[in-house]
Amino acid sequence: MKLSYLLLTSILVTYGAMACTTNTGSAPLSDQEYSYFPLPADLTTNVIITEDQNFVVQTVVTGLNSPWSMAFLPDNSMLITERGGTLRRVVDGVLINEPVGNVPEVFARGQGGLLDVVIHPEFESNGWIYLSYSELGEEGAHTAIMRAKLEGNTLVENEVIFRGSPKTNRGHHFGSRIAFDNNGYLFFTIGDRGQREDSQLLNTYAGKSFRINDDGSIPSDNPFVGRDGANPEIFTYGNRNQQGLVKHPVTGEMWAHEHGPRGGDEVNILRAGNNYGWPVISYGINYDGSVITPDTARTGMEQPINYWLPSIGASGMTFVTGDTFPGWGGENLTLLSGSLALQFLQRSVYDGNTLVKEEKLLEGIGRVRDVRQAPDGFIYLATETDGIIHRLIPVN
Repeated sequence: MKLSYLLLTSILVTYGAMACTTNTGSAPLSDQEYSYFPLPADLTTNVIITEDQNFVVQTVVTGLNSPWSMAFLPDNSMLITERGGTLRRVVDGVLINEPVGNVPEVFARGQGGLLDVVIHPEFESNGWIYLSYSELGEEGAHTAIMRAKLEGNTLVENEVIFRGSPKTNRGHHFGSRIAFDNNGYLFFTIGDRGQREDSQLLNTYAGKSFRINDDGSIPSDNPFVGRDGANPEIFTYGNRNQQGLVKHPVTGEMWAHEHGPRGGDEVNILRAGNNYGWPVISYGINYDGSVITPDTARTGMEQPINYWLPSIGASGMTFVTGDTFPGWGGENLTLLSGSLALQFLQRSVYDGNTLVKEEKLLEGIGRVRDVRQAPDGFIYLATETDGIIHRLIPVN
């Protein structure tokens, strides 16, 4: 169901008048093409006041079990991954009780499970949905990428287009985010799987970002194609555990953030063949306080755009685009990142590639696992501990 222009205009007039009376808020400021959930009845109370943009928080989905990622479909439905291995659908604003069928078996231990979900940029014509997950094998598990189509409430035409190896029983640092760039290439990330040194080795599938075609084939201009002893899917290396990945809306470059150890979460621009240094350089230390490396910089290794001390436990990220959130628009770009460890929403403002301002939002909301700006223009957050999807609605 789509919001018509007349309906939205009526809502704007009604709540705009209320805002003039109460001086507390108004409805969204732009027409919406999509309507995944009805607007709340009251947008004038419980307004969150922040530096540049006020908003209200609407709870739109409850009853989830460790939600990890969200994807928004053109028919105004949603897909939500639960780390334990289930894929859920929201249709007409209601969470369907029955999980989606024919989902791949996952290694649901530690940080492993059913992870990211995205749709193909040409989903309306080809129907492809992409999932990342920890794939179980005889020797343990590793990150895999699968594509499939949705028929009713079941996945069909399932096709695994990438398998990480070797599998291991370690239960952490699977990554894994997926994103498409402007050229239709599929990027994804895999953490170091708890084996730090593997991040620097080009013959392993750990501690790196990868670029493939949408069918799993390898682009001929990938940076390590043809190099002896190097996996040709690799795009960058020296990464610890990247759980945020998004396309820059202006440059088209892929931005990622990764977990540091104790301190040193990083935001990086992923550029072909670059080495981001882990574990040779780092702004963090071991969890027990001991030193990992004395170096924060070395020749031939990239510096982050910015880093966080202490670690926020960054997961999920989105640039804010369009005019739905006018206070977060303008010449500088707002990047929103979820915080697992400190349980808030991080706002980072960039002038080009330079960080100019940071702001903590919604402190104490819970472990924010995913952050997305949906086609309806609103910001959606998945908090994993309470199994909730929240929606941010701007007011002024």
